[in-house]
Amino acid sequence: MQDTLQQLTALGLLDLPSPSYLFGLVVFGLIGMMAYSSGRKKSNSKIKWMGISLMFYPYAVSQTWALYSVGVLLCVGLFLSYRSESN
Repeated sequence: MQDTLQQLTALGLLDLPSPSYLFGLVVFGLIGMMAYSSGRKKSNSKIKWMGISLMFYPYAVSQTWALYSVGVLLCVGLFLSYRSESN
């Protein structure tokens, strides 16, 4: 039993994410949901796909710094897309 727990811990399966990671997951997921909804209503596929990527990329990123780096970059891209659409 102890050996199995050590193997699972070595694989990272028993480590819980930090509170800052969970906060980023929720914030970027909510921004992604709003962007997806807005892109769908406006028939703008670029905004819609950025929203989808904001919702699901945290499942592929395991480090907090990478979560925030990619999330901020996607949010900047989303902002620029909204800005160019309004001009």
